[in-house]
Amino acid sequence: MFGKKTFGGAVEYLIVGLGNPDRKYENTRHNCGWLALDYLAEKLDCRVNRIRFKSLTGETVISGKKVLLMKPTTYMNNSGQAVVEAMNFYKIKPENVIVIFDDISLEVGKMRIRQKGSDGGQKGMRSIIYLSGSDAFPRIKLGIGAKPNPDWDLADWVLSRFTDDERRLLNERFEDVLTAVELMTDGKIDRAMNRFN
Repeated sequence: MFGKKTFGGAVEYLIVGLGNPDRKYENTRHNCGWLALDYLAEKLDCRVNRIRFKSLTGETVISGKKVLLMKPTTYMNNSGQAVVEAMNFYKIKPENVIVIFDDISLEVGKMRIRQKGSDGGQKGMRSIIYLSGSDAFPRIKLGIGAKPNPDWDLADWVLSRFTDDERRLLNERFEDVLTAVELMTDGKIDRAMNRFN
């Protein structure tokens, strides 16, 4: 379903993993999108290290489509700056931008695929929707679990680190993310939703 180094032609899809760039955010719950994108890049043998569009980027081919893997470095709340810049450059419509991000309403190891919709309180997604003027972005939401205690500050929770067991669950789910992305770039989002939701 995918290959590498067979470039030529314009980028048709953006695959965007949301996260924060500083070392202190590595392996935190809020960086789930980055972690998933790192997994995809490794499996696709794609180096995501070129700085473009306020992001770390890498080009590869998935389902015969040329795609740009993106890790915005704008900080989560300004993710839309990076995404919209790349969309404008390649003239890509929202339906061809797949966004991967964390969701506190899902347990760790769960994922949900949506064709479009609101930001659901996720500030990176909110920035993308606001700056693009569209909510028609397909998205893959990865569970990071709810706050273990209602008194916890939400920011402290999403910036906490996964346990070893949670990382194992996530790594298993990342393989499903890759399969879902293959289906979605092949125009089969309904099949991806039926299979993984």
